[in-house]
Amino acid sequence: MSDYWTPAHDAVEHDDAETLARLLAEGADPNEVFSDMTLLTHAIDAEGDGALQARQPLTVHLTAVLLAFGADPQLAAPDGETPMDVAEHYGHDLAVSLLKRHIDG
Repeated sequence: MSDYWTPAHDAVEHDDAETLARLLAEGADPNEVFSDMTLLTHAIDAEGDGALQARQPLTVHLTAVLLAFGADPQLAAPDGETPMDVAEHYGHDLAVSLLKRHIDG
């Protein structure tokens, strides 16, 4: 674990969906805000940035885990950026689709 991130944000930063799911199952807040990011905006950013850096296809596992554990798909980060804003910035169509399903119910 990092000395900088909370445990849940650390799991997101390290693309560790298994640890993230365990933390959420143990009671971590899926809407936690840390360092100007919600867990969900952080997850979508990590998925998008990770794909760009690795030149690999986008994944959506972190986003899916958070939404499954009740993360609010419309909760904006303190800077006003919403999960949809981040997903659209990266052209993260998988995240956009998941977010729409959770917003439209």
